[in-house]
Amino acid sequence: MSDVKCTYCGTVGLEPGFVEDNAEGARGYARWIAGPLERGLFGGAKRLGKPRRQIEAYRCQRCGHLELFATDPV
Repeated sequence: MSDVKCTYCGTVGLEPGFVEDNAEGARGYARWIAGPLERGLFGGAKRLGKPRRQIEAYRCQRCGHLELFATDPV
């Protein structure tokens, strides 16, 4: 994705990275889940049966803006 353009400042060539999730029971990376956030009985997000996708993150080296893309199913 070296040809991705920053939607904030217009710089071309963003730095790849990822969004970390280090909460208890996490797999180490964040995931995008389809649908609006619904809270369960104990306040956590309802996720059962909802499609999940990997989040690819790119950072503009000029202004620091992040571009996120929900790509492959996980």
